[in-house]
Amino acid sequence: MLNKLLEFIRRYGLISPGDRVICAVSGGTDSVALLVALYLLRENLGITLEAAHFNHRLRGEESDGDEAFVKALCDRYEIPLHLGSGEIVPGKKGLEAAAREARYAFLRGLPGKIATAHTADDNAETVLLHLVRGTGLKGLGGIAPMNGRVIRPMLTVTRREVELFSAEYALPHREDSTNATDLFLRNRIRRKVMPLLAQENPSLAETMSTMALGLREDEKYLSQMAGEALPAVTELREMHPALRVRALERFLKENGVPEPEKRHIALMEQLVFSDKPSARADFPGGVVIARRYDTLEALGEAQPLPERVLEGGLELPELGLRAVCVAAEEIVNTPDTFTVVPRGKMVIRSRCPGDRILLSGGTKSLKKLFIDRKIPARQRNQIPVVCDEAGILGVYGIGADRNRIPQTLPAVTIRFEKTEER
Repeated sequence: MLNKLLEFIRRYGLISPGDRVICAVSGGTDSVALLVALYLLRENLGITLEAAHFNHRLRGEESDGDEAFVKALCDRYEIPLHLGSGEIVPGKKGLEAAAREARYAFLRGLPGKIATAHTADDNAETVLLHLVRGTGLKGLGGIAPMNGRVIRPMLTVTRREVELFSAEYALPHREDSTNATDLFLRNRIRRKVMPLLAQENPSLAETMSTMALGLREDEKYLSQMAGEALPAVTELREMHPALRVRALERFLKENGVPEPEKRHIALMEQLVFSDKPSARADFPGGVVIARRYDTLEALGEAQPLPERVLEGGLELPELGLRAVCVAAEEIVNTPDTFTVVPRGKMVIRSRCPGDRILLSGGTKSLKKLFIDRKIPARQRNQIPVVCDEAGILGVYGIGADRNRIPQTLPAVTIRFEKTEER
């Protein structure tokens, strides 16, 4: 298992010498094995190893027992441990999704790379989940080896190999009682579908995970081939359908439709191939896309972002972004990462009338700044503005207000990261 882990890390460039790697540990077999494997490889990889555990408080004493177990395990290996907890409130996507969002918000609030113990079996189950719900090439790509600072080093390691490694090193672990139920779709796939398919191919998990990793590379290449800017209508008509779909999907995401569905792409293609040079169509969130002869464009401005408090980590799913706030280790100021000293509560919102920011060229209103930078009107309400009780701290895509950048530490660094489908 160790050799497989090391080969995968190097193949995808998941870890570099000098990295600070924080292993997410639930207490289950997979995460304990990953923690110990990274501990054994830490000198070879040249990393500083730490651990993190999030208590979802969903199983009462059992959840607290998991936390105590992880504490004892980290004490045994003298690995620094970060602890987090929270009350999970189910959202539209259910309890499991809400728990995952809370866990990742905690993890992404920590400095360094976050290693999670997703195995080849997890990857295969994810592919089947996407198939059940309906998917395309992106969904068949399964779990990403790297998503921002989150790395998944075990995607070619099977659950059986984890069990053998754990037995070899006599590693203890905790059992999550919810894994034995059929409450969640993933559990039903794991407990019923995977064993049935494995009767036809004992190497099913590894085979499917390898397939998914290959398809993910295909998807990445096709998306790059589609280009960054949306071509003219006449060019779109001539594009290969596989590239045209990706170009239209990206255009919708950039203009306020965060999760375009097949029907939305079909509606876009109707605009492309319409005989009417001034056709238009309505999309979720009040987005209107119009055809003006050889050009597709979004009309009007998107709805303002809801004001949300920034504490540690904050998901901005409508933008495909997350904001992370951590203790600063150095002072930086780039369009997506800036160091500031906040006063009181921090929030993320859209621009408001009267908003002004001091940059190297002087003080400007955000309204004039967005116009000068030729930001399309449709996108201006979708640009996150970070504020505190004293005013604007910084703006995503632009940087910090010069008055709010400290000369010395302590301070906090606010970082925006792009997200993608798991």
